[in-house]
Amino acid sequence: MVAQLDSLYLRTSPRRALIRLLSYTFFEGRPLTTKGRWINPLVFAFFDFQKHLPKLKTVKKPIFIIGTGRSGTTILGTLLSMHKEVGFLNEPKALWHSIYEQEDLAGSYSRGKAEYRLTENSATEEVKLAAQKLFGAYLTISGSKRVVDKYPELVFRIPFVRALFPDAKFIFLIRNGWDTCQSIEGWSNRLGIEVDAEVHDWWGVDQRKWKLLWEQIIRIDDDYRNLHLEREQLENPLDMATLEWIVTMREGLHYMTQIPHGIHLLRYEDLVSQPQHTLKHLLEFCELSPDSRFLEFALKKLSPVPARATYTMHPSLQPYFHETMNALGYTP
Repeated sequence: MVAQLDSLYLRTSPRRALIRLLSYTFFEGRPLTTKGRWINPLVFAFFDFQKHLPKLKTVKKPIFIIGTGRSGTTILGTLLSMHKEVGFLNEPKALWHSIYEQEDLAGSYSRGKAEYRLTENSATEEVKLAAQKLFGAYLTISGSKRVVDKYPELVFRIPFVRALFPDAKFIFLIRNGWDTCQSIEGWSNRLGIEVDAEVHDWWGVDQRKWKLLWEQIIRIDDDYRNLHLEREQLENPLDMATLEWIVTMREGLHYMTQIPHGIHLLRYEDLVSQPQHTLKHLLEFCELSPDSRFLEFALKKLSPVPARATYTMHPSLQPYFHETMNALGYTP
């Protein structure tokens, strides 16, 4: 499905569909495991051109959807893209790579050094100006007042993003760990490919993202000092997904205590079972006006999803998993 456009979206608003196509074509780039990567040099040339122009528009209160992939982040972004004030960017990692070249965890655009966590120290004046110019250009070209950027891994980069955009708002989307981790495994099995003797899947180029997660987060974080494992002991993709979910959820919960008024926790299960109530509170947090077409689209698009069964995970992960589930409010 190109740019998340289906028949319902096209019928609801052809103009919104055109904005989504514009976003997809000129600003999002093509990551690993996707077709059409020939367009990436053109996208980066476009970004370089924009960085040499004056700032076109001030970016006010940008909204970032963070969490773990396969938690409903895409459907949430798609819903918000129907709002009359919003331009939606679906994982614009090419744009972020143009802003800060060491941010590429998967290896979609660079095989060089990458940093899983980014702090305010990485937000130099040059980086801030690039971010303002590129996001400002997007708002101008898309004719939008506000930008919604869905990039789950930004949960590890909240101080960096806030240094770029001090009034940024974050939607921390959570989903039951049993469902999320099995969805990650299924995605990787379904869309993983081999290219020139390299495996390209959920974990990037030959597990680049997994190795960075282990070396830059797990090995040096006191929260995981009792995880008596070596990386090679977790070769099962489901175990790998489980550990990524644990680490990501804990990161989000940590920042909720640090900036409670800047992060809105949204439960996927509430979104699909109580959309009207959930989206009303979400719009209030985002400071977006009520929009009847947005709500009508959401009510047609959303429906509850049956929960998946539990699965067997590595014994060392079990206490961390269940503790994280409890912290998120998921009962056994």
